[in-house]
Amino acid sequence: MAPTGPSPSRRAPLRRFVVADRSMEPTLVDGQGLVATPWGRARPGQLRVLPHPWHPGRWLVKRVTEVRPDGTMLIGSDNAGATRADSRELGAVPVAGTYRVVLRVPRRVTGA
Repeated sequence: MAPTGPSPSRRAPLRRFVVADRSMEPTLVDGQGLVATPWGRARPGQLRVLPHPWHPGRWLVKRVTEVRPDGTMLIGSDNAGATRADSRELGAVPVAGTYRVVLRVPRRVTGA
């Protein structure tokens, strides 16, 4: 997951990301754009973008499977066979610092 544009602020609560793998197919595809906001409570079923807990500077987009009272959540991949970089491998991850996906931008088709 690659962030684009400036960091979020109170005046600009939206942030753009680009999907960079196949872990969320068929919901999201490689190269597809996302617009996300840091606002809003995490809920099961939501798509959220979060910092990779083991690789600073990398981001993951995953589906929330459970929100826990301790401020953590479990996350899953829609295409579980493509990756294990979800709660199966990472365990519970903090909700703080994540972004709720509010818009999925269709992937651009290039060529003739």
